[in-house]
Amino acid sequence: MSQEHQEYIATKVNPILESLVTEVLLERPQNPVPFMVRWLAEHSKKGKDALHSLAVGEAERLRTEIRDLQEEIKTLSEKAAAAGGAMPAEEDKDSSLGGDSEEDDEDGDDPAPPPASYYKKGARGSVSAEAYGAFNQKKAFEPPVYPKSDEKAERIKHVMNKSFLFNTLDRQNFSVILQAFQEKTIAAGERIIQEGDDGDCMFLIESGAFDCKKIIGGEEKVVKKCGQGDVFGELALLYSQPRAASVEATEESLVWQLDRETFTHIVRDASSKRREVFMEFLHNVPLMKSLESYDLMQLADCLQPHPFQKGDRIISQGDVGDIFYIVEDGELQALKSVDGAAEQEVMTYKKGDYFGELALIKDAPRAASVIATTEGQLVSVDRKSFKNILGKLEGEMAEAALQYK
Repeated sequence: MSQEHQEYIATKVNPILESLVTEVLLERPQNPVPFMVRWLAEHSKKGKDALHSLAVGEAERLRTEIRDLQEEIKTLSEKAAAAGGAMPAEEDKDSSLGGDSEEDDEDGDDPAPPPASYYKKGARGSVSAEAYGAFNQKKAFEPPVYPKSDEKAERIKHVMNKSFLFNTLDRQNFSVILQAFQEKTIAAGERIIQEGDDGDCMFLIESGAFDCKKIIGGEEKVVKKCGQGDVFGELALLYSQPRAASVEATEESLVWQLDRETFTHIVRDASSKRREVFMEFLHNVPLMKSLESYDLMQLADCLQPHPFQKGDRIISQGDVGDIFYIVEDGELQALKSVDGAAEQEVMTYKKGDYFGELALIKDAPRAASVIATTEGQLVSVDRKSFKNILGKLEGEMAEAALQYK
């Protein structure tokens, strides 16, 4: 991508998307597309005069102040000239502010990035700064190192390997992240994240339990429960948004905290690309069409890829079932044996189809075997994530299962 395109995206597109995503996460509409279209329409038809009401509007407000200063200086200069004096210093200042480029401003020149002083307003400034290309360049940094015993390092590795954010990192980056984690003990009842705050870190749970709470209809409600191996606080870092929910410990817990800078430099780019790929895929899975965007993001984070070759046996009839599968690519067939007879084909699967749900819904052994008839790839969800995210779809899946032979 050319530098010109990157600058355009950084100064024009990213700030608007930042505001839009914030609104979507706060409102969590059942169908986000009409909401987003309506939001964009309402803000676009107000034109430039409405820009200052958006997160991106700070730059426009600064430009407006500059134009007002230019007008004031021009008026003072005219008065001084009429009185026979001169204001060379002010004229120089007028020139430094843009002078005769005012008409160019009216024609819609790109706003300049906010000055450094803008980002000294507080924590939110540091988040907003990420939308601007000049301020979003990766700088050389030294990740923090918190010494750990071999026993602690092994415990963290065990938990990290369960998380989508870390289990695809190469060995070197995995080691950097491991050393950058800081151990924290959280007391029961302690609120570790507050909805609406800026996010400066994320957490990985080694032990304990947490409730994620969100204000809905004026009342704070539990929207998700987290336990060992779960990650929370990452959305604010992935998308540079305020905290979407509050998180509170329901029992004494041990977590590992990772700072924003280390996360941004090593984890965010890789996890964002991974999530985008899976989100695009999930949008085309018929079963997922009723899920809200927030649920789809959570599901995308949980998916684990499983490449397969022709002839591979994915599951076997009678086995304990703890995994739900979705076909990302390729074809498979379900085979069933009745009363010890030879296996017979009872179902075929292609891209977007799913299987393995019956064992999770009914808590029963696998009802059939699934064999790959071509090469391809599956994505899977474990039992815990299936219940937490897809539990609302169990009725739909049970109804669809009636067509099985």
